[in-house]
Amino acid sequence: MTKPLFAIYGAYGHTGRLVASELLARDAELLLVGRNAEALRNVADELDAGQRVRTRTASVDDATALREVMTDADVLIQCAGPFAVTGAPVATAAAEAGCHYIDHALEPHHVKGVFDTAQATAQRTGAVMIPSLSFYGGLGDLLAGAVSDGIAGIDRIVIAYAVNGWRLTTGAKNTATHLLAETERLTFSDGALHTGYVEPRNAVFPFPPPLGPRSMIAPFPSSEAVTVPRHVPVRTIDLMLSSSAFEAKDAFESEHIGAAERAGTDFTIAVQAMWEGGGVAGQLTGHDLWRAGALASVEGAVRIAEGRGPTKTGVLAPGEAFPAEPFLRDLERQGAFTLTLRRGEAGEE
Repeated sequence: MTKPLFAIYGAYGHTGRLVASELLARDAELLLVGRNAEALRNVADELDAGQRVRTRTASVDDATALREVMTDADVLIQCAGPFAVTGAPVATAAAEAGCHYIDHALEPHHVKGVFDTAQATAQRTGAVMIPSLSFYGGLGDLLAGAVSDGIAGIDRIVIAYAVNGWRLTTGAKNTATHLLAETERLTFSDGALHTGYVEPRNAVFPFPPPLGPRSMIAPFPSSEAVTVPRHVPVRTIDLMLSSSAFEAKDAFESEHIGAAERAGTDFTIAVQAMWEGGGVAGQLTGHDLWRAGALASVEGAVRIAEGRGPTKTGVLAPGEAFPAEPFLRDLERQGAFTLTLRRGEAGEE
């Protein structure tokens, strides 16, 4: 029986390297893809996995090369941001070729675009496509699904990210620059998705001890506004990011630091789901947000390749594609984070 082939687009970036290493640890066969042939060869040499790793050059503006990659691969993990630039061509090629697809996008407009433009094609070709199965966006979506499981109607969900020691890669820096300057933001309120300017505000979110209340940036432009309503019956979603995320003096000037130093992040993702007369909450706490995101995309890709993925094809939210709590528990066992779910009005476990 032939092993499935996993393609990694943007394989020589920090996230792409982590994804490649995690897949090799699962005895996978890889196709490293990007526009720089020399950089791809260097990564293949560093991985030192012999014939299990191949390389292929394909830029986002070369539709023929992208189509050839998607035809050969069983699953593609898209790691090359910013997705406002790289996202649509790669997702379109995957949908047209029937190649299963996962990406690491944070940008809500890209994620909405994949749902809007690739859904019918992916359903026709049999592709499973899961945008934003990463740290930002994906883990928040899954945690919201786990917290809200079995609840019929929710008035408000708050998803709050507390991050310390975040040092941005070049792709992350370009993405952050774009998102922080964006005026046409996607938000979800009163049961509908809205596009337009939203006045930024400072907020305080009460993270559980030992973190405690933190100053937050709101609204945080993340993809949960698009994905969570697909599988959670909620009327309003609030997204927040701790101000401390950008406080490291070299946060925006850290493109060339080593992998070990970049791994020195601490994070908590907290979700509160509230309705009249009740509420539930949960949190993920861990270190190295980059690895947590890589583990999430790899787990999703391997499940799909092994026939343990969703029973329907097309474009799906992370929590729509997989049962949320079991998926998070698997990541917890892999050391991605610690998951805590608190049930009941008083938040007892």
